[in-house]
Amino acid sequence: MDQTLLMLPGPTTVAPRVLRAISKDVVNHRSAIFGEIYTETTELMSDVFKTQNKSYLLTGSGTAAMEASIANIIRPGEKVLNVVGGKFGERLRDIVKAHGGESVELAIEWGDAVKPQEIKEVLDENEDIKAVTVVHNETSTGVAAPIDEIGKLLRNYDALYVADTVSSLGGDRVDVDKDGIDICFTGSQKCLAAPPGMAAITLSDDAWKVIDSVDSNTYYLDLKKYRKSGAGTPPETPYTPSVTLIYGLFEALQVIKEEGLEKRINRHETAAEATRNAAKALGLELFPKEEVSSATVTAIKMPEGVTDKQLRGTMRNEYKVELAGGQDHLKGNIFRIGHMGNITYKELAITFSALGMTLKKLGFDIDMGAGVSAVSESYI
Repeated sequence: MDQTLLMLPGPTTVAPRVLRAISKDVVNHRSAIFGEIYTETTELMSDVFKTQNKSYLLTGSGTAAMEASIANIIRPGEKVLNVVGGKFGERLRDIVKAHGGESVELAIEWGDAVKPQEIKEVLDENEDIKAVTVVHNETSTGVAAPIDEIGKLLRNYDALYVADTVSSLGGDRVDVDKDGIDICFTGSQKCLAAPPGMAAITLSDDAWKVIDSVDSNTYYLDLKKYRKSGAGTPPETPYTPSVTLIYGLFEALQVIKEEGLEKRINRHETAAEATRNAAKALGLELFPKEEVSSATVTAIKMPEGVTDKQLRGTMRNEYKVELAGGQDHLKGNIFRIGHMGNITYKELAITFSALGMTLKKLGFDIDMGAGVSAVSESYI
């Protein structure tokens, strides 16, 4: 068994009780027993989304829900405003193109966050934009977008508001109803701390009106089918779901309920502050501007003269701590520390103890314990 500590922006460490849940006997996915489990799980999902809307479960990664959010609302040639400031903004843009839509790209410098005024300017120039996509938490850059402010702006426009909360829901502030989000989706393996392989999506009445007016150009991800099956007796999914992963997701959502969503978000914010403070204490430079830094993942510039293989390789091979590298043009230039899900002071202390030793081993004249001390100060 590999005991490496995962300090990634997903997948995250899964609690033993969640692992035990997925080992339960498989039941008939067309039975009343499963219908009850499915209903309870979707209701808990809506609670975490903070919405009165129903939620639906998709067997697939967060990208499945991402594609469902686009494929069900656009016809070929229709415009979607894609805010692109990292790999996942790019993914939404590419999905729009794959389904024949016209992507109106609002490019944001990687490491910065979009400003609502920038969205307003594009919408004012393009009155026929059907939807706006925003990635709440760009794990590729460690940046969080102001989804609440964007929601206030979009109330003045007809475009649907599509928010990717794959790596923020359950760890940062997401309020679907208050923020006026029409389509919101997430994945299981990030802040929810469930095993990979499940996604969830919730939709407003306005979103459903659009969906009902469009002939979906996807089969497996046709949301009208999920709505119909979910309203059946017993409630179910249109196609065979991963029954065991739903067991795990249900248990992970129970953990969140027991902890309390607000307390859980505060815990993530403390972990983010501790991570930033510890990195700076070791003489490292943060990649994004601190005022737009994520609550769930911190991106840090690679120290000068050190390769990704040297830093992350030493962390993984000698100290059994797994960090994430940079993506695309940031590959080799940054590394990323995920502090989402079940991460506490203990995991951060281990991580920064290992990082201090790694930097010392690589020839840096530093106080190896400065990072751990900074973590401690953040939790006092």
